[in-house]
Amino acid sequence: MPFYCNFQLFPLDDQKRKKTVKKLLIVTLLVGISAFATAQKGWEAGGWLGASWYFGDLNTNYNLSMPGLAGGIIGRYNFNNRLAMKFSGNMGMVMADDALSNNSFERARNLSFRSRIIEGAAQLEFNFMPYTHGSREEFFTPYLFGGLNVFHFNPEAEYQGEWVELRPLGTEGQFKGEEYFSVSAGLVYGFGFKIDLSYEWSINIELGARTLFTDYIDDVSGSYPDISTLRRSRGELAAALSDRSIPVPGVNEGKIGEAGRQRGSTNINDSYVMLGVGIVYYFGDLRCPGYGKRRRL
Repeated sequence: MPFYCNFQLFPLDDQKRKKTVKKLLIVTLLVGISAFATAQKGWEAGGWLGASWYFGDLNTNYNLSMPGLAGGIIGRYNFNNRLAMKFSGNMGMVMADDALSNNSFERARNLSFRSRIIEGAAQLEFNFMPYTHGSREEFFTPYLFGGLNVFHFNPEAEYQGEWVELRPLGTEGQFKGEEYFSVSAGLVYGFGFKIDLSYEWSINIELGARTLFTDYIDDVSGSYPDISTLRRSRGELAAALSDRSIPVPGVNEGKIGEAGRQRGSTNINDSYVMLGVGIVYYFGDLRCPGYGKRRRL
């Protein structure tokens, strides 16, 4: 029986999704710049902990059952009570397994991976409500953000009880020295919520998505290579991890990794999200509050 899959991460095609993300970033920038600059300025710094999830060729049905631990450090500069720029260094583990798919063809493919993400990100934030540290009235706000990230990834698969790096194996027939890059970039966008605990301390809750410029954080993107050629050039381990398919009743009886047969989809790049709770300390100067805006003690 022929093997095929319809891989689709979002209801929009990749071009429309990229346009939507770009519009979001532009709106965030324009609205932020036009904000009324009346509040305190200054730096904040802190850290956050949370979880990360991957979406891509090995998780096409938005399965959230495999979260990875994530966390990072935050540095934010407040331009005014509406606009801020945040810089962060983050780490997170992403993973997926075809065995959890509700698609019988993906279960037959039987691929899985994990990858540690190390990223640096910069994002412009716009507060929906005026936000002033220490104010009794303006001490919380939801916010929208958009920006860019640069990240490192290294997909691995478990084989015979050990974790094996996949990129050096060229599992889709990449020639030696022509493997995909392990450093890439992406668009960062999402929303969050800030609330003061005191004049200096605040809590941030944030959900951020990353639309990536690579389709290989899971080591899956295109088609199966010729397994015999891969075995000669890369060895038995590469051949074994390239085609890990298993029999599934009504789908296939044996291995499915014929040369040129679909292994992933190049139509939509991978993505991941990070959800976290952070605590942040404000280093800005205490400023004289306006009428009705007393500093909270």
